Amino acid sequence: MADIREITNFSAPELDIFARRSEVQLLNRENPQEGIFIAESPKVIARALDAGYEPISLLAASNELQGQAAGILARCSSIPVYTAPFDVLTQLTGFQLTRGVLCAMRRKPLPTLDFICTGVRRVAVLENVMNPTNVGAIFRSAAALNMDAVLLTDCCSNPLYRRAIRVSMGTVFQVPWTYVGPDWQQSLHRLGFRTAAMALKDDSLSLRDPRLTQERQLAIVLGTEGDGLAPETIAQCDYTVMIPMTHHVDSLNVAAASAVAFWQLGSYE
Repeated sequence: MADIREITNFSAPELDIFARRSEVQLLNRENPQEGIFIAESPKVIARALDAGYEPISLLAASNELQGQAAGILARCSSIPVYTAPFDVLTQLTGFQLTRGVLCAMRRKPLPTLDFICTGVRRVAVLENVMNPTNVGAIFRSAAALNMDAVLLTDCCSNPLYRRAIRVSMGTVFQVPWTYVGPDWQQSLHRLGFRTAAMALKDDSLSLRDPRLTQERQLAIVLGTEGDGLAPETIAQCDYTVMIPMTHHVDSLNVAAASAVAFWQLGSYE
């Protein structure tokens, strides 16, 4: 049976993780083994549980306890479930809850690049993509369009920020990912990958070029919003690739570009 606790004291420290801690505080860079994230909505929470993430506590609107959250409560019977009417929770958290339930969960240690990239065919590399909405959208496309893993450089927004999780619809728990150091190209080449920089250059290949789809192992490299990839990153890649466009449009948002590239180059064997 779920441990239901009605909220009577809104300043209770148990609610800090939901209402008063920033994303950076939850991430806990100094002690990442103690990091926490917030998953929102029953579907997203279920995907996190399926992926082996440990729940700490739930915050649920009282009208959801017998509704869509019931299945989650059944799977999390050993943790406290803090509850109040929906409008009260909206005041407490400062935002509208999607489907009325949040779950605080512990982060897991990140795998190594070698662990998630050995024996796979297609990976995405994000360089300094700092908007969590874009990171979440890229993960959703990666899951839908046959990317085997996502690699992120240090300046990228964390995939377990609440907004990134929500936009991804929980696919950040389904697609393997990790952060990489500055030598990621050498590591991918050692594992047999060729790298394709998505960049607007006169000598870029068309995304339709058959050489790309014929590559056994390919890493699709996407750059930061606005500036795109760093020149030195492009120079080190095996290919420079652009998406053919019309009506004098010169570029797409990085999330939209990722979906087009993954559709064309994904692993469909």
